[in-house]
Amino acid sequence: MKRESDQIEEKIVDILGSGTYLIYVLVAVILLILAALSLLDAITGFGVMLTGSKEAGMMVALHAVLLTIIIIEILETVTGYLRTHTIQIRPILIAGITAMVRRLLFFDTEPLSALLLGEVVLAIVAVLILTIAIVYLGKAEK
Repeated sequence: MKRESDQIEEKIVDILGSGTYLIYVLVAVILLILAALSLLDAITGFGVMLTGSKEAGMMVALHAVLLTIIIIEILETVTGYLRTHTIQIRPILIAGITAMVRRLLFFDTEPLSALLLGEVVLAIVAVLILTIAIVYLGKAEK
């Protein structure tokens, strides 16, 4: 028979677990709203492209689409946790690669300096490391 202190401890853990679950659900809802707004921003970029500067519109649309992908990958991590109660690493790595590629695509809009060149090199190294991690995870899962 369980002691009273063990039962109280179980109740506290259950309450905390429910609170954590509720917070994850709220985070998922917020991420879903952010993804929808980001996609709306991409559509706005297409509008700019059709009515004004094609290059500026493409950059806005591309920037927003890549941001949407990042948000969706983070959302996938949260929903995966809600389903399995384990953190999935692959969506986090994909979000990281997408963020680095997004950053690399927009380096050409800034004047070249030694600091910027260092950022480019670090972003490329980050993409390579994250890609290797995804390949390693794929092999580990088989």
